[in-house]
This record gives sequence, structure tokens and C-alpha cells, in this order.
Amino acid sequence: MVTIRRTVPGLAVLLAVGLLARLVASAVPGLNYLIVTILLGLLVGNLYGIPDWARPGVRTHKVWLEAGIVVMGASVALDRVIAAGPTILFLVVATVTTTILVVELLARTVFSIHEETGSLLAAGSGICGVSAVVAIAESIDVDETRIAYAAATVLLFDSTTLFVYPVVGHALGLSSTVFGIWAGLTMFSTGPVTAAGFAFSETAGQWALLVKLTRNSMIGLAAIAYAVYYARRTDGDAHRDGDSHHTDGDSDYESADGVPGGWRFLWNTFPKFVFGFLVVLLVANLGFLSEAQITSLSNASDWAFLLAFAGLGLETRLDELRSTGYKPILVVLLALLVVATAMLAVVQALF
Repeated sequence: MVTIRRTVPGLAVLLAVGLLARLVASAVPGLNYLIVTILLGLLVGNLYGIPDWARPGVRTHKVWLEAGIVVMGASVALDRVIAAGPTILFLVVATVTTTILVVELLARTVFSIHEETGSLLAAGSGICGVSAVVAIAESIDVDETRIAYAAATVLLFDSTTLFVYPVVGHALGLSSTVFGIWAGLTMFSTGPVTAAGFAFSETAGQWALLVKLTRNSMIGLAAIAYAVYYARRTDGDAHRDGDSHHTDGDSDYESADGVPGGWRFLWNTFPKFVFGFLVVLLVANLGFLSEAQITSLSNASDWAFLLAFAGLGLETRLDELRSTGYKPILVVLLALLVVATAMLAVVQALF
């Protein structure tokens, strides 16, 4: 009860920002209310900050995003997902692999960025933004300053691409399907992907979210792969230095089940709300929900996203983004341009 009472003021702030954004968007034809919500949140958060009494409620915006995604499963046509499934999976694996390799290559050979920072940038760009940065950092035991450096870079691109992508999509005359798949494949974090997709169209938003959730599911595998890589490097260095104590099985990267990173770690890093999305999708498509119920769930999803994006804007600090060095920005920018351009051509050819 105390926790609920503490979150109410912040929830009221999120709702106020969202309602004001809807009012502004309705007064200007063609202006999407989700984009306005984020912009208004950015403006309020950076000019006035978030008062202490509102912080507990404002921080629930990630919960609202996940809730909106779960409920939105009722609006997605299962037959369309099944038809595109193998192709989408192939595109996701290809995009994640290519992005990670390109970022790692640029970071290590062109810009001489510390390898651990490069790995965090690669994971954040290739999989799911700051969540991937944190997950990979936990699997390879990275210094906190490197985490902050990589997270700030990813947030900078999140804040930029959620506005740039819809503009580019309209300028190129992309279809809703092509835009949604492209955004889901190449943008970074789930929130901006969702905002950009639905800012383009309802169909684009659904495709963007489907593809992005598929990408998100790879976070655990990537974390284990990085853990194995850095653990082996550590062992190799220890052998060369004559430090036999590193080979006694007590490495920080070893888990109880003997797998570096561990299956438990894989489960812990997996985004659980994906299961909720799949359950709601199946229940709706198997005919257990009426049209009225599906419509109600769709409306609930819209309101959840409204609260989520209001909080996303309020918690984004522009001064923190400015503190990022130019090298990580160049690495991620070049990689994004290469991968986004290539994948757009592929997606247009396939869809």
C-alpha cells in the first residue's frame, strides 16, 4: 500500500504529460502524439527535472512499456507472423551478427577504443540498447565507467533515431511492413523502436515490435558468448603469465552448471514479458477473445505506451548525452549507416 501511494504522484505526472501531448498532437494535423509525448517529456525533464516526490512513479515507465507490449499481442495477426517467421528470424540473426562484427571491427582497428567498451557498444547496437550493455557488462565484469560511456552513446542514438527513422521512411515512401521490419532490425532500444513504428503507422508499429522482440531474445546467448570469449582470453593471459590459479575452476565466469555465463544467467537475462506477449497473441488468435475485448486491449496498450513514452522523455538527460566522447559516436554512427542501408535494401527486396 505504501509503495502504491508513493507511485501515484509520479503516475499523475506521466498521465499529465501524455494527455497534454495528445492535446497538442490533435491540434496539429499529421503530428503523432507518441513523438510529441517524448518531446514534451524531454522538455519538462531537462528544464525542470523530476521532483523527488514524483520519481517512484516516473520510474515505472519501463513497466508500462512491457505491459503495453504484452497487451498489444491481441492486435497481432498470427498467420502473418507464421508466414514471415523463418525470414524474420534469418534477418534478425544476420543483422545482429553483422552489427556486432562491424562495431567490434571499427572500435578495435579503426578508432582504437578499449576492447571492452567496443563490446558493450556492439551489444547495445546489435541487440537491445542499454539492456544489452548492462547484460554484457555483467557477463564480462566491466568497469562502471565503461558501462556509462557505452550506455550514454546508445541513449544518444535512441534519442535521435526515434525521430529520424519516421522522417526517412516517409521520405523514401516505404510501406508500413518494410518500415516496421527495418526499424525493428536496426534501431537499438525497444522503447524508441515502438515509438518510431507506431509514429509511422499501426501496421509498422506491430511489425517493428515483433522483429524487435525477436532481437531481444538473443541477449542471453550474446552475453554467454561474450563471457566465453573474455574468460578464454583471461585464461590465455594467465597461462602466458604462469598464473596457474586461474585454471582451478573458480573463474568468475563459471557457473554451477559448468557453462560460462550459465543457463541460469541465460534465463535471468531473457526478457520475460516476451512470454506474456506470445500468450496474449495466441489467446486472441485462437478465438478466445471477442472483437470488443480485442479492441479494449488495443486501447489499453495505447494508454500504457502513452505513460511509457512520457517517462522515457522525462528520464532522458541531454547533459549526460553530451558527455559522450566522439569516438564511440563515430563507431556506432558508421556501423548504423552501413547496417541500416544494407538491411533496408534486403528488406525491400524480400517484402
